[in-house]
Amino acid sequence: MKLSGKAHKFGDDINTDLIISGKYKFKSLDIKDMSTHLMEDVDPKFHSKITKGDYIVAGRNFGCGSSREQAPLVIKAAGISAVIAKSFARIFFRNAINVGLPLVECRDADKIDAGDVLEVDLDKGIVYNKTKNQKLEVKPLPNVMIKILQDGGLAEHFKKYGGFNLEAQ
Repeated sequence: MKLSGKAHKFGDDINTDLIISGKYKFKSLDIKDMSTHLMEDVDPKFHSKITKGDYIVAGRNFGCGSSREQAPLVIKAAGISAVIAKSFARIFFRNAINVGLPLVECRDADKIDAGDVLEVDLDKGIVYNKTKNQKLEVKPLPNVMIKILQDGGLAEHFKKYGGFNLEAQ
């Protein structure tokens, strides 16, 4: 599974309320509409800066805070192809995989600058920074998680196989 896009850089401890402000979480059920408010408390113009396929790149503990699924859902709905970070909050990690949003754990995420063009190969566990001609190794995802992502998330995987299918790798 290969992805390609431009990096948008954030720091450590980006919590779910920064990803999607609490003031929007209960005003709408329309995830596409909510995605227009992605990261607006950090960068009010963020949504206008992204192009389908771009990446969010961050430091440690991305997705800490509440366990609501709106955070990974709005990231995916905004067209972000993956989040690359040094580490992720555990519940955010699970929610992201469940909704089909790829997460890439990269200890060298600080070597990526805003605007760098990246290609991520989830199968090989590599982030290739095309701007800097650099390969960064990442913590590979298990094959079953890659399959769930390819299927569009856990619910779609269940629909496709009638349940959880370890053989679907």
